Amino acid sequence: MGMFGLAANEPDLTSEERRRRRETRSAWLRLIAFVILVVNLMVGEHGDSILIHAHVILGYGVATFLALGLALAQRGPAWTATAFVVVDAILVVALFHEHLFAPSKTVGHSLTAPTLAIGFLLLTHVALRLKPWLVLLFSGLVVAGWLSLLAVTVVEHSWEGTLLTRDWSAPLAEAALAAAFGFAAFVCYLLIEDHNVLLRGAVSNEKRRRNLARFFSPGVLSELQTRGTSLNLSRRRAAVMFVDLRSFTSLSEALPPEDVAELLAEYRQLVTQTVFAFSGTVDKFIGDGVMAVFGQPHSAPDDTVRALQCALQLKTSLARWKEVRLRDGKPALDAGIGLHVGSVLGGVLQSGSHDEFTVIGDAVNVAERLERLSTTLGATLVVSEAVILEAPSSRDGARWIWKEAAELDGRSGRLRIAYLSRTGKEVAGT
Repeated sequence: MGMFGLAANEPDLTSEERRRRRETRSAWLRLIAFVILVVNLMVGEHGDSILIHAHVILGYGVATFLALGLALAQRGPAWTATAFVVVDAILVVALFHEHLFAPSKTVGHSLTAPTLAIGFLLLTHVALRLKPWLVLLFSGLVVAGWLSLLAVTVVEHSWEGTLLTRDWSAPLAEAALAAAFGFAAFVCYLLIEDHNVLLRGAVSNEKRRRNLARFFSPGVLSELQTRGTSLNLSRRRAAVMFVDLRSFTSLSEALPPEDVAELLAEYRQLVTQTVFAFSGTVDKFIGDGVMAVFGQPHSAPDDTVRALQCALQLKTSLARWKEVRLRDGKPALDAGIGLHVGSVLGGVLQSGSHDEFTVIGDAVNVAERLERLSTTLGATLVVSEAVILEAPSSRDGARWIWKEAAELDGRSGRLRIAYLSRTGKEVAGT
């Protein structure tokens, strides 16, 4: 973190941490403003009012070093920001109005440019907090105090009979300056409002992007952001793949939690990277199970080809992953993969406080049951006949075992399937 409390990981901070960093930045900027205040008030034609200027310098100096001390110590309640803004406003009013109470028979206009610049400097300092209501509080106190004391001075001179017609130019000039200050404050308010609206939109988009990044590969995600493809529920043809670890439940009950977490993290990362490499979508994680889809959020002619290529690559990668873990003396498990292609209903499902990207339909149920069937068959990969027919080129090099009429749990009818044996003793199918 630098002197002004800025950091590249700002979005990852808690609200309290962000507040502390803003307070630290504001305290350092206040110190710079204090130096400018001293230079402006102590250098120039201010010898006749040095006492009041000394009071302003002393008051702002105390506030400055108190704010800096609290910021560096990471202490102080949230309302201190409001308190310092009120103190700044009072000091600006005192600085602007000291000439109004100087003994004189006329209402003179002696507000100098350096003095006025300090007021605008503190206005920008308040604006850097990026809180519109603080700008309104500061400017409201300054303008209200400015005009009120100016009115009191005019009334006082009127009662004493010292206010001449030509003297009205001074209070009118003061009122014009107050209006200019108020206008500048209003512009700051509008800019902060616009900034906050854009910031909220950016944060919302970033949250949406991070949420989508869990499901889509970087290429698909970039396309979604560029084209603005709708994620509403729609029906289309897609290839659905389920991956699951064998005997994970019993193993997880025997392992320490940290070992279970490590195994799952490695497994999920491997599956996700492989799915993304073939432009697939990770629909969800269910414990040690992973559901992936090829053809969402939009269909492509080669969805099934890529899905089968991904399944074959994943079969090899998971086998190597098991070997590496066993060689390192770590627990390892086999995995089963099921793949089917068919009509699905996919998109973002609105569910109140939690929206979820999902795919539903008979094709999903069949793919999940094929993955389950891999345990019974002693297979690493089980696919439906529809997959083989739609991706004939992807079967090259794989020695499939065909089962003509496979029964799937909870589903009527039989399905022709092909699978790859876990033992490696596949026989050429027909």
